[in-house]
Amino acid sequence: MLVAVERIYRDERASIVASLIRLCGDFSVAEDVVQDAFSRAMERWPEDGVPPNPAGWIATTARRRAIDRVRRAKRYREKEEALARLESADGAVAGATVTLAGEDGPHDDRLRLMFTCCHPALAMEAQIALTLRVVGGLTTREIARAFMVADTTMGQRLVRAKRKIRDAGIPFRVPVGPALEDRVSAVFRVLYLVFNEGYAATESEDLIRTDLCDEAIRLARLLVELMPSEAEARGLLALMLLHHARRKARVQGGGLVLLEEQDRDLWDLEAIAEGVALVEEALRVGRVGAYQIQAAIAALHDGAARPEETDWGQIAALYTVLVRIEPSAVVRLNRAVAVAMAGDPREGLALLDELSEDSSLEGYHLFHAARADLLRRVGRVGESADAYTRALRVCPNPVERRYLERRLAEMRSPR
Repeated sequence: MLVAVERIYRDERASIVASLIRLCGDFSVAEDVVQDAFSRAMERWPEDGVPPNPAGWIATTARRRAIDRVRRAKRYREKEEALARLESADGAVAGATVTLAGEDGPHDDRLRLMFTCCHPALAMEAQIALTLRVVGGLTTREIARAFMVADTTMGQRLVRAKRKIRDAGIPFRVPVGPALEDRVSAVFRVLYLVFNEGYAATESEDLIRTDLCDEAIRLARLLVELMPSEAEARGLLALMLLHHARRKARVQGGGLVLLEEQDRDLWDLEAIAEGVALVEEALRVGRVGAYQIQAAIAALHDGAARPEETDWGQIAALYTVLVRIEPSAVVRLNRAVAVAMAGDPREGLALLDELSEDSSLEGYHLFHAARADLLRRVGRVGESADAYTRALRVCPNPVERRYLERRLAEMRSPR
C-alpha cells in the first residue's frame, strides 16, 4: 500500500499540483491540499484498497479540499472565480498528464507552471527555488542545500515567492512573442537544475532520481516543440539525453562508478543517437550557446568506445570556449579536469589551485574530489587523502560518500 502511494506521489504529484494551481490560483493552497490528499490516501487505502484510478482519487480529494479552503477565503471576487473553476473541473482530469493544446502553444500544466515560476517579477534565485519545489518536488531542505543556505531561510524565500505570484496576479500560462523570449533563459536554467538534482540527487539514498530526470526530459521535449527554431532548446534536450544515457552504468552494487570505469555496454545507444542528432541540428543554426557546447562535450564522451579513445584535447578546447560564454567556477573546474585528462595533470592541478580562492567552491564536494584525484595521479598521496577528507565533509549523497570513503582508504593504505 505504501509503495502505491509513493509511486503516485513520485509520478503524479507535480501534475496534480500544477492543475490545482491553474484552477485555484494559489501555490500554497494547491500544495497543502495535495499533501492532505496523500495523507488521506495513507489512512483510507489500507482499509478500502487502492482505487482503480489512484491519481484521479488523489486529484478529486485534493480538489474538494481546495474548494473548502477557497470558500473560507476572505477576498470575494477571487474566491468566486476560483470556486467556479474548481467546481467545474473533473478531479480525474486535474490529475491527468496528457499534453494540452491552447492558445499559448502546445504544453501541459507543468510547463505553464514552470513559466509562471520563472516570471521576471521574481528574483532569479526565487525562480529557481520555486521551480525546484513545485515542479521538481524537491523538499525545502534539499533546495536549501543546493543554495547553501539554512532551511528556514529557504522556507521564507519560497513563501515570499508564492505570495508575490498570488498578490501580483501573475498569469498561469506560457507567454508568447517577446515575453517568451525574455523568460526562456530562466526556464532553461531551472529545467537543467531539476535534471541535475535527478542525475546526482542531493540527499537521496539513490544517486539517481530517474523520475526527476524523466520529467525534465519530458518538459524539454515540450520546449523544443514550443520553440522549434531555438537552438538552445535542442542543445538542452541533447545534453540531458546524453547524460541520462549512462544512468545504468553509473551505479553498480550500490556504489558510484566513474565515467572512465563504466561498462559502456550498459549505455543507452538509442538515447545517445538522438542526443547526437539534436546537437548536430542545433549547431547548424549558427548561434552557439552554452547548452549546445556542453552537449557536444557529452557527445564526445558518449562516442568513445573505450575510455582511452576519449578526445580529451577537443573536450578541453570546448571547455575553453564555454568559459568565455559562462565563466562560472564549476565550468572552470571542469576545464581544469579536461586539461589534466588531455595529458597535463600538473597544469590541471595548477588551474584547480587557482580556483581554491573562490569561496563558492569550499562547500562543493566535487571540487575537492577532483583535486584529490589529480593529486593522486601526480603521486601526492598525503595531500590527496586530505582533499578526499574535505570532500567527504561536505558531500551530502550517501552513494557518493561511499565512493569517496573507498578512495580515501586507498590513499591511507600502505603501499
